[in-house]
Amino acid sequence: MKADEAAEMMDAEKTRDRFKQRAAVAIAFFAMILAITGLGGSNAGKEAVNNNVLASNYWNFFQAKNMRQTSFALAADQLELRLAQNDPALSPEAQAELRKKAEAYRKTVARYESEPETREGKKELIARAKEYEVKRDHALKQDPYFDYAEALLQIAIVLISVAIVADVVWLSFIGGILGILGAMLTLNGFYLFVELPFLS
Repeated sequence: MKADEAAEMMDAEKTRDRFKQRAAVAIAFFAMILAITGLGGSNAGKEAVNNNVLASNYWNFFQAKNMRQTSFALAADQLELRLAQNDPALSPEAQAELRKKAEAYRKTVARYESEPETREGKKELIARAKEYEVKRDHALKQDPYFDYAEALLQIAIVLISVAIVADVVWLSFIGGILGILGAMLTLNGFYLFVELPFLS
């Protein structure tokens, strides 16, 4: 073996080692992004479920409040109708008691409509339910970006690993491009810079 052939072999080995080191760093970087992506996707899924449950709870509370409000309104109507009939069998004390009861029912009906101090009136319950629906919808918009990012990052890691083992440099470039796309989708999943219609 000649000296120049040995030097070429050593240079080729150095180049191969440099390629392997860079590929290993790329794998480590994409694996780190993959872990963050998995966490983001898991959190988005949990947020969607939790906010959906909370929105549903407030809508159920609203429905119960609405039914009770209707019951009180019907009861007040019946009492007022009875008073309007001027029943001679009712004593003035009984009439006063019925008026008092009808007024109390009307106040309850009004309180059920809006109760800002407790935030449990129907208007407040609708606002709270819609607030959780907005949060749920936001999390649902985030989730697909994390799913596709995970897939791209996993494929990137596999391609770069194969490139190291098979010593095929072009595979690492494809893996790098897919990994960068996956990282961009991860960022978009967290911040929703752009909403892609095919991922929604």
